[in-house]
Amino acid sequence: MELIAKERDRLLHRTARFLGLGGTFVALVSLSFPGVIPFSTYLEMLPPLAFLVFSLVMIGRGGGLGWMALALLAGLTALFIARVPWSQPPSTGLAAAVSPLAAAGTASIALVLTSSLLRIMLLLVGALASTLLVQQASATPGTLSPSGLLVVLGWVLTAVLGYWLSASVPRAARRIYSIGKAHRAERQASETEAQRRQGARLLHDTVLATLTLLAHSGVGVAPEALRQQASEDARLLRQLRLGATPTPQSSGDYNLEPVEETALGTTLESVKQRFGRMGLEVSWHGTGQVLLPSDVLDAFLLSLAECLENVRRHSGVTQAHVTITDDATTVRAMVTDSGVGFDLEGIDEDKLGFKESVIGRLPEVGGNARLFSAPGSGTTVVLEVPR
Repeated sequence: MELIAKERDRLLHRTARFLGLGGTFVALVSLSFPGVIPFSTYLEMLPPLAFLVFSLVMIGRGGGLGWMALALLAGLTALFIARVPWSQPPSTGLAAAVSPLAAAGTASIALVLTSSLLRIMLLLVGALASTLLVQQASATPGTLSPSGLLVVLGWVLTAVLGYWLSASVPRAARRIYSIGKAHRAERQASETEAQRRQGARLLHDTVLATLTLLAHSGVGVAPEALRQQASEDARLLRQLRLGATPTPQSSGDYNLEPVEETALGTTLESVKQRFGRMGLEVSWHGTGQVLLPSDVLDAFLLSLAECLENVRRHSGVTQAHVTITDDATTVRAMVTDSGVGFDLEGIDEDKLGFKESVIGRLPEVGGNARLFSAPGSGTTVVLEVPR
């Protein structure tokens, strides 16, 4: 939204500069014709016109209210000089020659004078003053001349255009954001449903088939084959719990090969993707690849996943940081969040999630966990396992 607002303001300022410079150039050319104004008056108008051009250039570069006021003052000064001397009747065509200066050169700043009360007041003063000066330069000052009407129309059109752009761009940005949000929600729902269907097929092809055999006492299946099938199912469930998404080679065959050591970096990515799908952005820092024995890796990643699940459910934030470090004997993971935090002494003894899934799991493989938190200060958990 802020970026769109900046682009809107840049568009308005550049449009005001382009319109103002165009109107000033047309007026300058019109005043250059012989007989419109005396040559001495023409020369006197050049300094304020030059200052008007400079102010419009600064407005186009994002100049503030000061440059707008100076541009208006320069334009009105040029209009005033064009009418001098007041004791003599205006020359033929004077009002027509200066009307582009008032209706475009000066009125262009109305594009950027609709966003606050002070700017609107400056807009009204400029519109009234420039209309009166052009009207005084016309042959019929008592009634609104065509040139005066042109000036009024120029101020009104630029003000309406500026207000419309200022109001419509934020509305369009909000609509675009809402459409994008609805699209993301629909895509997430579709991905969740696809994952649910894939999980249902996966369980049907593996675990449920094994349980069905067990329910029928393994009739027709050798005990050794049943044990091997159950072992394969256990490894599959372990991978799923760590966030992996095995691809079946065929119905009932997921090609799971037992390994003694696994690269920690590859499994960390699966955990990251798993929580990303659930709305928690996980940022990884530190070591990229570390090898661990399978039992240590399982305990380490399951404890890490439980910490991230606690962040997702209880912290009140949507981002967590995981820093992985290692040395010759130990691999460490530090999970931090900037959420609501909690009182360490206020943890309910009946809450088994953290105590059993994190603190209770790691000592079984020679590791440990430390917890640091305070209300309003976020939470940090340090996990350590041996290599």
